[in-house]
Amino acid sequence: MALTSLYLLIGGAWLIGLGGSWYYLIVGVVLTIATVLYAKNRSSSLWLYAAILIATLVWGLWESGSDFWALAPRVDVWFLLGLWLILPFTGRHLDAAGKPKAVIATAMVAVLAVLVYSWFNDPQEINGSISRAQPTPAQTAGIVNEDWPAYARTQGGARYSPLTQINEQNVHKLQEAWTYHSGDFKTAHDSGETTNQVTPIKVGNIVYICTTHQFLDALDAKTGKRLWRFDPKLSQTKTFQHLTCRGVSYHDDAHAATMVTANTATTTPSQVCPRKVILPVNDGRLIAVNADTGKACSDFGNNGEVNLQANMPNPYRGGYNPTSPPVVTASSIIIGGSVTDNHSNHEPSGVIRAYDVNSGALRWVFDTGAEDPNQMPGEQGKFVHNSPNAWAPLAYDEASDTVYVPTGVGTPDIWGGDRSELKERFANSIVALNGSTGKLQWHFQTTHHDLWDMDVPSQPSLIDITRPNGDKVPAIYVLTKTGNVFVLDRHTGKAIVPITEKPVPQTVKRGPQTKGEHYSATQPFSDLNLAPADKLQDKDMWGGSMFDQLVCRVMFKQLNYDGIYTPPSENGTLVFPGNLGVFEWGGMSVNPDRQIGLMNPIGLPFVSKLIPQDPNRERIPQGEGKETGLQPMYGVPYGVEMNPFLSPLGLPCKQPAWGYVAGVDLQSNQVVWKKRIGTIRDSLPKLFQLPKVKIGVPGLGGVMSTAGNVMFVAGTQDNYLRAYNVGNGELLWEGRLPAGGQATPMTYAVDGKQYVLIMAGGHGSFGTKMGDSLVAYALPEGK
Repeated sequence: MALTSLYLLIGGAWLIGLGGSWYYLIVGVVLTIATVLYAKNRSSSLWLYAAILIATLVWGLWESGSDFWALAPRVDVWFLLGLWLILPFTGRHLDAAGKPKAVIATAMVAVLAVLVYSWFNDPQEINGSISRAQPTPAQTAGIVNEDWPAYARTQGGARYSPLTQINEQNVHKLQEAWTYHSGDFKTAHDSGETTNQVTPIKVGNIVYICTTHQFLDALDAKTGKRLWRFDPKLSQTKTFQHLTCRGVSYHDDAHAATMVTANTATTTPSQVCPRKVILPVNDGRLIAVNADTGKACSDFGNNGEVNLQANMPNPYRGGYNPTSPPVVTASSIIIGGSVTDNHSNHEPSGVIRAYDVNSGALRWVFDTGAEDPNQMPGEQGKFVHNSPNAWAPLAYDEASDTVYVPTGVGTPDIWGGDRSELKERFANSIVALNGSTGKLQWHFQTTHHDLWDMDVPSQPSLIDITRPNGDKVPAIYVLTKTGNVFVLDRHTGKAIVPITEKPVPQTVKRGPQTKGEHYSATQPFSDLNLAPADKLQDKDMWGGSMFDQLVCRVMFKQLNYDGIYTPPSENGTLVFPGNLGVFEWGGMSVNPDRQIGLMNPIGLPFVSKLIPQDPNRERIPQGEGKETGLQPMYGVPYGVEMNPFLSPLGLPCKQPAWGYVAGVDLQSNQVVWKKRIGTIRDSLPKLFQLPKVKIGVPGLGGVMSTAGNVMFVAGTQDNYLRAYNVGNGELLWEGRLPAGGQATPMTYAVDGKQYVLIMAGGHGSFGTKMGDSLVAYALPEGK
């Protein structure tokens, strides 16, 4: 009791000095008095302790309401100490101790009652439903129902299948049908950001996947047996900031012929590879492989390869890093790529390019930092260095021949004093281009002068929304790291859901002002937003007990933070939503039959701290320096440290939940249900593993839905694939995975049997177990 009193007195006084809660100092004073009285054998010490317990319960409810995970660390230490005080062998020396012990016991019963109530009444969850009648499953033109021929099944980012064999009534019966082991694991020569995020594609009876080191494997869709493997001979090196492959793309000349319209460019059919798989390779190559034989297409580029480093400024291995599958039109392969974050102000270009789908010839370019973004490079010409890139998958509307490009910020991300207007014109935007020419149709910027790494991180989703009067609205849903979901007319770029420019913080309140920087006075906010409604307060800080919660409150008050878009600083700035964002590369599923959007938002604060540096200091190549945690940002006056906002015990300082699943009515654009997802089962050493208790953990991976009224999602820090009811978010099934499932599931059917696939490959920097398993689930025979 004495040590607890001293801790609360010191920490509580410190917190008050920073403008925080008075609770800790007050209870520290009361506990000190109670400790002295207890040492003097006074029963009044127990009365005071009972008062502390009751006051803490009232204070906890006032601060956090009936939120179990917020209440528990406020009362756990007090409850355990109270339990010790009322035991028969304690306090025997006190005079008349029976009555105050009874009061302590009564207070403890009240605490238990409130915790039990809060367990079943979560204020963070939304428990609505969409009760529209079951319609006829929506068919997709040009796609066989049983197939999944693109990253999101459609190139419009749907992540929806019309299959119904697995449905809400029988999904709980799913069993493992087969598992394929790629044999491709992270090595000591790889970077920390080594992952396997692939979503397979399936055409006919073949499933195609790419692995961590970009082996392209073709599998029998019924058994998972490997049919062939193509090895791109990717050399292992730490110069890749990201080593991953989210997926591959597919082209069939016969299907392309049906896509051609008067406004669509054409290509000469291939005599070598009429059906091909397009493989992006992390070292800056684009490879076309015969979909039937696994051999490189000799008539594509240079013996099957196109060099994406051609005409690049400042080229180095991994500097321009294509990690997402490209769009494939009737005539072209359209691709973006990742550029190393926060390394220097002399990096490769983020140019978007289109190549002939059969010959590999460069058709058009869109250099996001150039005065004329469509200007083709000459013999000596280079693209613009550090122009904003598009690392997430692009989307394509075949009917209008429009490609939608989600862009990020021109690196370095966290300081932008040297960015020109040209380099920011198309940054952090959704850019609509003509698929045949690359000409700009419209663009919309989601964050102005980005200093927080708020890229547009995922493939946009296209859907025709049905109005109550039956009219169809051609919409595009643009998910952002800020939590804003911008809903635009995909033909014009005009807002469907209202967007408001709002003032945002403009000054650094703690520490020196940032040298050479400026800030946007306003930022756009959508009326559809899945970020927390209010800015964080010290009452939102968390911990396993009141001890580390107090530390988190002190740390919170020491940081610069005035809500979203608080400027980065030398003092340290709380970034919330954090650098992972509310939405990441997984995107959303648009379920056209029920007109509902399904997504898995997260909420984990980060801290960014600018470190003054000599901009002209010696530059160490990416991956060759010591791993200090400092991202160097060579060429500008600062480096930056960015880390999750954690307590000294390694727990998030923001109270749970940190991860959800949610359903949005696409006709009203309202969130109709929202549930916590995930446990900390796999986040602790085996000796300390807790029961499978839902808390809501971050996830990296996307969602997929079907006409069977089921949504599938993995991605969480615990190793599960889960199925939810599309209409109300009810958890229907969980399947244990052999490793982290930081990928997006897909589904297909073969020989009348439906399968659900997920890559369980883990994530090197997310902390999940690494693996090489592609797991297929199906219903038992006869079910």
